[in-house]
Amino acid sequence: MEITQILGFIGALIIGLVLGLTGGGGSILTVPVFVYILHINPVTATAYSLFVVGSSSAVGAIDNFNKGRIDFKSSLIFALPAVIAIFSTRKYLLPAIPHHITNVGSFELTKDLMIMSFFAVLMLIASASMILKKKKECIDCDNKPTETKNGLMIFLGALTGLVTGLVGAGGGFIIVPILVFLAGLNMKEAVGTSLFIIAINSIIGFLGDLGHMEIDWVFLILFTIISVVGIFFGIYLSRFINSHKLKKAFGWMVLVMGIYILWMELSGSGI
Repeated sequence: MEITQILGFIGALIIGLVLGLTGGGGSILTVPVFVYILHINPVTATAYSLFVVGSSSAVGAIDNFNKGRIDFKSSLIFALPAVIAIFSTRKYLLPAIPHHITNVGSFELTKDLMIMSFFAVLMLIASASMILKKKKECIDCDNKPTETKNGLMIFLGALTGLVTGLVGAGGGFIIVPILVFLAGLNMKEAVGTSLFIIAINSIIGFLGDLGHMEIDWVFLILFTIISVVGIFFGIYLSRFINSHKLKKAFGWMVLVMGIYILWMELSGSGI
């Protein structure tokens, strides 16, 4: 086994640990691990990420289902347009984007550069959601779903599906606030429902890639198993560690990584 593979599997364990310790966020590391450690091209990396994120989220969704924290009505309203968008993006939109997109002077915009730059921007947004102090839930607010809110959820579901399809990230930091403010769920229900939605979105999105690329199933399944083991280990460690402080620290790390990836890609010293 090569050193890059060993480092990649260590990365898989860390991804699982972060997910188990903080309840989310670790999936944002999957694409960078695949691209910069294992040297997998960005399009394939986003597909692999969808499989890992989907499998990992399914583990968390099962646990939340057993605790009664999944709202299936909200899941259906949000996930149906998201699934259509993500499958269409992976099956038709992404393969249709040419490798060379355009030139602006000496700057060449390629498909890989676009994906990784967009992903880096997503990392910056995700890091802000982890670092910034979240507002407390408003118990007395009128958060009951309405036709207008449901319509907005359908639109945002489709938009989230498009983003997830392009970059291979789960998007929990986008989904949770939507479920809290538009579906009227409490935070625990929103997190549980979000994991359920992410699991469905990611697996369906991955299915859209089948037939477009060659999948190394042995490697991908092994990577996923190690990540899931990391989740259980992280859940155990979370009993002894302050997850809120850890998530904030992880947010700063994601911020630095996002800035570095963006700089590296735009400066032309990336892949």
